Amino acid sequence: MKIYVFGTRGFPNIQGGVEKHCEELYTSMSDTYEITVFRRKPFVKSNTTYKKIHFIDLPTVKTKGLEAFLHSFLCVLYCIIKRPDITHVHNIGPGLFIPLLKMVGLKVVLTYHSPNYEHSKWSYLAKKGLKICEFIATKGADKIIFVNKIQLQKFNPVIQAKSVHIPNGIKKKKEIKDNSFIKSLGLSPFQYILSVGRITPEKGFDYLIKAYNLIKNKSIKLVIAGGCDHSSAYAKQLIHEADKSQVILTNYMNEEQLNHLYTYARLFVLPSFNEGYPIVLIEAINYQKPILASNIEANKSIGLAKEQYFEVGSVNDLKNKIENEINKEYTDIIYNINIPTWKEIANLVTNIYSQAAN
Repeated sequence: MKIYVFGTRGFPNIQGGVEKHCEELYTSMSDTYEITVFRRKPFVKSNTTYKKIHFIDLPTVKTKGLEAFLHSFLCVLYCIIKRPDITHVHNIGPGLFIPLLKMVGLKVVLTYHSPNYEHSKWSYLAKKGLKICEFIATKGADKIIFVNKIQLQKFNPVIQAKSVHIPNGIKKKKEIKDNSFIKSLGLSPFQYILSVGRITPEKGFDYLIKAYNLIKNKSIKLVIAGGCDHSSAYAKQLIHEADKSQVILTNYMNEEQLNHLYTYARLFVLPSFNEGYPIVLIEAINYQKPILASNIEANKSIGLAKEQYFEVGSVNDLKNKIENEINKEYTDIIYNINIPTWKEIANLVTNIYSQAAN
């Protein structure tokens, strides 16, 4: 069975939750299917094959609003010509083109990662456009995978009937015993707060920095591991505030580097305003880190203890919660949260492909 995939910038070593999802999922399936992933040329840093996965790199522009639209349209034309057994589309924006795939008789699976129209970076018209994309994509797809169960439950019975909840997963935690990498960043083991994600407004790093500036214990550093999505006034301002506050912005970190950062973090904080099913949060759980997360729906669906959540956007609440955590003696936390492995998730997606193909 031939599977074609678009709606992601690609992988490996390309930042993003959807990119991480696709890398872990498809590398867990590449022994079963012939998988081709369409990547966006401006972000590509590697060869055209990776762990039995074939890549097709198509052009696009690094312009907010046009990047995904242009690339997805080119992907659809390619799929129409090559006619794979399954076309797997990630995200509701690229899902706009699903009717074109259906018109020529192709089978389509959609993965709904998050309601992108809730992101503050989009204009009013862009948000309305994404809502239209959501309607078209969910109506047109043969099967839909929701990474967040709560999001699935918001849809009507017709959509729910062809949908399934399959969350993001984890893989075995890598044991790190060498702390030379974090020392190269000017850090000491268990003496820093870690947050991970793209430098975009919906991630809430601006108010995390404000909360950090208010804490009294300055021996604890703040590390934000993530690169800038697009050049923007927000990113420039955040970089300025981080520099002024002596916050460490690492830019993009690969998997190995993140393993080191998670291992030696004193506390993990996720201050997001919007998430789908946050991979960085379940990775922090996998590394048994003390965690604080904003009380948005997606984060609460993970099932942390009540005291581990703070009011989203509240500088004071976050500051108080951080101080409470770093004043405790550090200890790993054993979480009673069932998170499937990527291999288990791959098996579930395999079942979806079989259903869609029939």
